[in-house]
Amino acid sequence: MTIRRFQQLAHWGAFTAVVEDGRLVRCEPFARDPAPSKMLDSMPAMAYSPTRILKPAIRRSWLAARDRTLRGADDYIEVSWDEALKLVADELGRVRAERGASGIFGGSYGWSSAGRFHHARTQVRRFLFSAGGCVDQAGNYSWGAAQFLLPHVIGTHAPVSGRVTDWASVVAHTRLMICFGGLALKNGQVTSGGAGAHTMEQWLARARAAGIEFVVISPNRNDAPALLDAQWIGVRPNTDTALMLGMAHTLISENRHDRAFLQSHCIGFAALENYVSGAADGVPKTAAWAAAICGVEAETISTLARRAASMRTMMTLTWSLQRAHHGEQPYWMAIALAAMLGQIGLPGGGFAFGHGSMNAVGEPRADFPSPEFGAGLNPASQAIPVARLTDMLEQPGAQYQFNGGRHTYPDIDLIYWAGGNPFHHHQDLNRLARAWAKPATVVVHDSWWTATAKRADIVLPATTPLERDDIGGSSRDNFMFAMQRAIAPVGQSRDDFDIFRELAARAGHEHAYTEGRNTREWLQEIWKHVRDGAATKGATLPAFDAFFAQGWVELPPPAPGRDDYVLFDAFRIAPDAHPLHTPSGKIELFSDTIAAFDYADCPPHPAWLPPAEWLGAEAARKHPLHLITIQPPDRLHSQMDPGPLAQANKVAGRERLGLNPVDAAARQLVDGDTVRLYNNRGACLAGVVIDTALIEGVAAMATGAWLDIAADGLERNGNPNVLSVDIGTSQLAQGPSALSVLVQVEKWSA
Repeated sequence: MTIRRFQQLAHWGAFTAVVEDGRLVRCEPFARDPAPSKMLDSMPAMAYSPTRILKPAIRRSWLAARDRTLRGADDYIEVSWDEALKLVADELGRVRAERGASGIFGGSYGWSSAGRFHHARTQVRRFLFSAGGCVDQAGNYSWGAAQFLLPHVIGTHAPVSGRVTDWASVVAHTRLMICFGGLALKNGQVTSGGAGAHTMEQWLARARAAGIEFVVISPNRNDAPALLDAQWIGVRPNTDTALMLGMAHTLISENRHDRAFLQSHCIGFAALENYVSGAADGVPKTAAWAAAICGVEAETISTLARRAASMRTMMTLTWSLQRAHHGEQPYWMAIALAAMLGQIGLPGGGFAFGHGSMNAVGEPRADFPSPEFGAGLNPASQAIPVARLTDMLEQPGAQYQFNGGRHTYPDIDLIYWAGGNPFHHHQDLNRLARAWAKPATVVVHDSWWTATAKRADIVLPATTPLERDDIGGSSRDNFMFAMQRAIAPVGQSRDDFDIFRELAARAGHEHAYTEGRNTREWLQEIWKHVRDGAATKGATLPAFDAFFAQGWVELPPPAPGRDDYVLFDAFRIAPDAHPLHTPSGKIELFSDTIAAFDYADCPPHPAWLPPAEWLGAEAARKHPLHLITIQPPDRLHSQMDPGPLAQANKVAGRERLGLNPVDAAARQLVDGDTVRLYNNRGACLAGVVIDTALIEGVAAMATGAWLDIAADGLERNGNPNVLSVDIGTSQLAQGPSALSVLVQVEKWSA
């Protein structure tokens, strides 16, 4: 027996791939990782899963007659790579000739691989851009509302996409940490680009040991890890903005707000104050007013405001809060509340986004470049908001608003998707399935027969990261990794770069796509960029061959005195010398720019806007449970759902549904029952788990179960996105509103 070991990396952590006689047998966690993810245990089974796509395949009725009506219900014919690539090249050529770049949609979502070269979203965009362009996607599903709101308020979206005040500063200076959405440790398993060290639990323990008081505001008590000994405030979903407004009213009415900071570093507080006091609309946003909306006692709200004003306070919000109808508002109001406290820019004070959403948010890190591979520029200069996919397919030629502009949906005739699974992460999947029938051709690269692959016309088998060389690393992590090919490609799978290189050669733009480099040469170029960037910071990283043989490098720590990064500290000290990139140079609590957009669903200052679906809506009479969909603890989104870890956590063979005991008893449900969740958009099955951590009226379910819709329309595995509403957060950001969904639950038997 020959045993070999290879350094590898996944979004859920670094590991050593142990290979016996050419077959992956286990994945050993990186030795420097204090809290490795159990997701590693599922990887060998997934590498050889019966769901792997082994050969190029063409949907039978599309091959015979270009029929598009049987997507998702047809079988497939395996063909040679030459035949498959000829069909793809011919279709791309046809659509470009007939419709130009605006007839091709380049679809992907960026969690396909921790490797930066074999990053499917970059590869598909680079390929299509080099051929003349395509319709691209703007924004993301993770923090899409924040991405387009925050530049209007603070001049950048960096506090959600990049750095926030470091944990080192929090531990040293914060006395109260208010966590809207919680600090769920399960979310700390993953980092885009991979992680050498899972540090979330360590930092939370250090913070608690330092005497920091924690308040976790969430419908789910389990979002407050026991180690924090946190005060839990069980809030109704989607009502955090109302709670913050009640806090703001307490601060103003008791003169506990920092008027000097609001005058020197902000504009627009007078308008917000008029709104909070009720002078603008006759409705004072008192703690009692907020209590009626969010289900939290008025005294609890007022007391929290007083505590925040009396000590150094950090307010942090999970990304999930803005994935709801009017999701811009809690982020804007949190900034306003932090400004009222006057602590923005102080060590351990102010606001942050994402501490409970991903590993290494707030991790102290020196400013070194991360490995990157560029997609280039899109010659077509066309993109739709990422969450408006179904709208685009349903309504070609229709106009829509987005971030102050009026745009027109293109008429798509070909979807090219590589990386990601829209039939997992998009909303109202029954509606998407109907719209998916519109284009003439759908091409998908994938490693497994996901719901998206099963709805393609041409399916090309793609390698997994274990089957190719790459370089991985995250801008939040202090390690970079060589991802060494551990096993041979399974079946006839090929990596995206090789597929696109051959297609580019057939279409005459190979050099524009590859720039004359093969995979090895691109990896050397990517590492050269990292190494040169490190050299400008005074650090020496090994040459490429040494790095790849060693398998990983640890970046030098931040320079002395720079391990306590504080968001907006320079702006606080000298706002005129270090202005924000807003029109005023200050924090905009009232935005003239947004006012000019004249959006009823996004006013020019933070406000309480009732979501389309929430527990206070009329629709709750018919569908009385608010379904919150969470990130799963046993897989990344839908990745590895067929794996042993995720399958072992199913209930009655289906995704788990958490219910408060009162809600379960009202429906005569017990642990292990199979139930049907439903609303006007769809229905799915799930297995009941009675959960005392949930407030009444709330059901909780992880996303990511592989979609399986029966002939009668019932989704059988427990994919909650057959229930979610597919509307934009607002006309400003057009983000996903996945967490604004009402359902009813009933016992089900086959």
